[in-house]
Amino acid sequence: MSSESASLARLSMSLPADLFRQLDTMVAERGLPSRSQLIAELIRHALAEHGSLVHPDETLAGTITLVYRSEKGRVRHLLSQTQASYLKEVISSQHVVLEDDQSLEVLLVQGPAVRLKELCDAIRRVRGVQQLELVTTTALLPPLHEQDGHPHSNGAH
Repeated sequence: MSSESASLARLSMSLPADLFRQLDTMVAERGLPSRSQLIAELIRHALAEHGSLVHPDETLAGTITLVYRSEKGRVRHLLSQTQASYLKEVISSQHVVLEDDQSLEVLLVQGPAVRLKELCDAIRRVRGVQQLELVTTTALLPPLHEQDGHPHSNGAH
């Protein structure tokens, strides 16, 4: 018996028949091996969201995905200014140009849940932003700097 299966707990639940059928359809459409895998993913997502509400100072990692109209660079400039106010939280960003003068941007973020929410709210206030979604996890990126403030390096001090 593997250590993973030894740490599993069983859950039995009843669902309305229509919801059960939709669940099975989703499992099949995603090509997942079992309902359990999908349900575990949904529970992890719900727990991360719940945790960010209940523990706003808890540090989370995640992504902010947004779609916006480019409008001659004005929106992108305003988004850059907004991100500059959150330098500790925004680790990196990826930008691509879409059709119809739209752009897609994905930000890799980490920080207290309350700061990530503030960042999302600030981005939403930029006129031209059409969609925004924050997806978080409680798993964190490894520290980029030691506690004493010195970056990890080749060992020279």
